[in-house]
Amino acid sequence: MIALVRRHPMLAGFVGLLLLVTLLSTFAIVPETRQGIVVRFGKPVRIVNRYAPGEQFGDDGAGLTWRIPFAENFVWIDKRVRDVDMEKQQVLSTDQRRLEVDAFARYRVVDPLRMYIAARSVDRVESALRPILGSQLRNELGKRPFASLLSPEREGVMGNIREGLNRVARQYGVEIVDVRIKKADLPTGTPLQSAYNRMITARQQEARSIRAEGNKSAQIIRAEADAEAARVYAEAFGKDPEFYNFYRAMQSYQTTFLGDDGSPASPTTVILSPNNQYLKEFSGR
Repeated sequence: MIALVRRHPMLAGFVGLLLLVTLLSTFAIVPETRQGIVVRFGKPVRIVNRYAPGEQFGDDGAGLTWRIPFAENFVWIDKRVRDVDMEKQQVLSTDQRRLEVDAFARYRVVDPLRMYIAARSVDRVESALRPILGSQLRNELGKRPFASLLSPEREGVMGNIREGLNRVARQYGVEIVDVRIKKADLPTGTPLQSAYNRMITARQQEARSIRAEGNKSAQIIRAEADAEAARVYAEAFGKDPEFYNFYRAMQSYQTTFLGDDGSPASPTTVILSPNNQYLKEFSGR
């Protein structure tokens, strides 16, 4: 064997290279995050490291595998959850609000053989899912008012969209894990400014209504308090008229000679007769 190599080194090198290429073409390493379809002359024959619900990545299937060299090749498909972004869609809600909605869906390939037969690649699957996601989103949001996107009802909306999208995704061997709305805004420009103006007007009307209700309640409370005070004064006057006159005179003196906060008023000269009726409480009985 050594002598043959020495006699024909070029031939030996070519054979060694052919063996190396054959060896490299026979064995491959299966990543734990991917599942592979072995395709023989364009026809899928088996699946390696196939996704299984609840399976931990790397537990089984990943590692070294083989194929028939020059006849079979691998088509790798991601086992992880992937995202597909939807182009912005304009949706008209039931309260006639035109919204610009930006959403995305998260999916996983659970049947790689069906996916390969139906679409050949993940990119084609995503291209097929984008318009369906937009259609499901328009149909579902078109049945509801804008306020539903800001309430707990939003979870039910997302669930309905996910179920509708999942019915189509199963044809591609794909399972929709979740659907989420990233942003739902009014269109910029005149429609947005008009909406802001309507919101401002509505809030101003609400504020005026609240203030009117407050003023009404305040007047009722003041009237009831004045009536109660008058009743108490009347009862006090009826029980002891002299004390009532004395009390009212003291209040009058305080208002005249003191300020509103009880401090002495600014210096003022008042000249009254000693027999003035207003000063009768100072003269004693």
